[in-house]
Amino acid sequence: MDLLCWCLFFMSCLQTLSAHNDFFTSIGQMTDLLYTEKDLVTSLKDYIRAEENKLERVKRWADKLDLLTATATQDPEGFLGHPVNAFKLMKRLNTEWGDLESLVLSDTTDGFISNLTIQRQYFPTDEDQTGAAKALLRLQDTYRLDANTISVGNLPGVKHKSHMTVEDCYELGKIAYSEADYYHTELWMAQALKQLDEGEQSTFDKVTVLDYLSYAIYQQGEIERALGFTKRLLELDPEHQRAKGNSKYFEFQLEKQRKALEVETEKQKERGKRETKKNPKHQIPERTKYQMLCRGEGIRMTPRRQSRLFCRYYDNNHHPMYVLAPVKQQDEWDRPYIVRYLDIISDKETERVKQLAKPRLRRATVHDPQTGKLTTAHYRVSKSAWLTGYEDPMIEKINQRIEDLTGLEMDTAEELQVANYGVGGQYEPHFDFGRKDEPDAFKELGTGNRIATWLFYMSDVAAGGATVFPDVGAAVWPQKGTAVFWYNLFASGEGDYSTRHAACPVLVGNKWVSNKWIHERGQEWRRPCGLSENE
Repeated sequence: MDLLCWCLFFMSCLQTLSAHNDFFTSIGQMTDLLYTEKDLVTSLKDYIRAEENKLERVKRWADKLDLLTATATQDPEGFLGHPVNAFKLMKRLNTEWGDLESLVLSDTTDGFISNLTIQRQYFPTDEDQTGAAKALLRLQDTYRLDANTISVGNLPGVKHKSHMTVEDCYELGKIAYSEADYYHTELWMAQALKQLDEGEQSTFDKVTVLDYLSYAIYQQGEIERALGFTKRLLELDPEHQRAKGNSKYFEFQLEKQRKALEVETEKQKERGKRETKKNPKHQIPERTKYQMLCRGEGIRMTPRRQSRLFCRYYDNNHHPMYVLAPVKQQDEWDRPYIVRYLDIISDKETERVKQLAKPRLRRATVHDPQTGKLTTAHYRVSKSAWLTGYEDPMIEKINQRIEDLTGLEMDTAEELQVANYGVGGQYEPHFDFGRKDEPDAFKELGTGNRIATWLFYMSDVAAGGATVFPDVGAAVWPQKGTAVFWYNLFASGEGDYSTRHAACPVLVGNKWVSNKWIHERGQEWRRPCGLSENE
């Protein structure tokens, strides 16, 4: 395929991609960009070969003229005394140099540069780059990774190790700085400085990095450390105006703090005792519990409770489909009761679901409680698509399987939702059901509240990506070909608040899931209402 044909083909592919944005929120769609980049490299090599040929022609022209002008300038008048030489000089300067200019400025590969300019409008945007950077910072916090571990690529389960340059570290620090996130600004500017100190070559110098680093440390209240880095900056660039001003200001602030401390110490002596701070007991914040569970830490089930969890062959009370071939079921948690079905979706079915979903993946949304409308949110980083049973027999077959195993009506359930998580993809703690303060959560569906959730895992995940329940300490890890199921509502119809759950950030790997939200309507005879609130 010649370059022009390839460009036309590539443009048609990019027009398909242009329907999507937020590339960083879906690994599945980001893979397309790798093939796009591979094709661009191929055409770039063609461009380089053409440019090398062009430069060889220019070089021959330059060598010829170098020899000619060296001879001519030794006796200019004598040289131009020959009318042919005078004519050729006029010709060269009027025509041939113009031809040479056109040759140098020409695009010899059917407009590669202009085509690349056009194609760039379909490439990832600044938002994608910033989103990917924020995802790295999120992973750093959730999994307690130091900057050096990420920079050298020592992540669990990685197949393709990747080293971060000084420029990469600086970029992360700069993005954090633009968000007034001085904690991460310090971490990544310090890493950039470390790599510069170790001798790594970079377009950025230590002065630039130290400028950001000292200010980020100051913003976190550590004036003495900020002063130390500022002095180091001034050793490298004594005339740095901002650093000279900051140095005086930091010294002034330190002296002010010292005097204030002396005054406070004298007051305490006069009172005859030191004031002590009380340390009241407090609950662990949900976010801390969530991140602990994502790391495999946190609450552990007691041995007695653990002993009550079983594995079994399950046929849902002798359902005809599963009497001769019952499925494997195992208990994951007791309260709320979470079960996992093993080998419940085949590789062929998984690939078909992904194939159907991939072209229609869009940024996942959440309900805005203020407006009641769907909107994107930083706490849900993924892309999703909806698949209906009538568009493919395999989807209908999967829906029927869920009905056979749960005993619940699927006609009132939502369509199968497929989700692919991007760089650091996550969904922070949330409820699947509508609470009492959200009476209109699913009003437009007319099928009542979400009574239960069925979740297929369609890929293994090398590291991270667990489904966790912070309130109770449960963590369910992705396992390709399995599915987990739980009830969101008690039999009475009251919401089970212990089912609040989250999808942990994907540290390494590509996470695909699909879920079925099952609603109340149609379950009246399949799951009769209980008499007590928590039954």
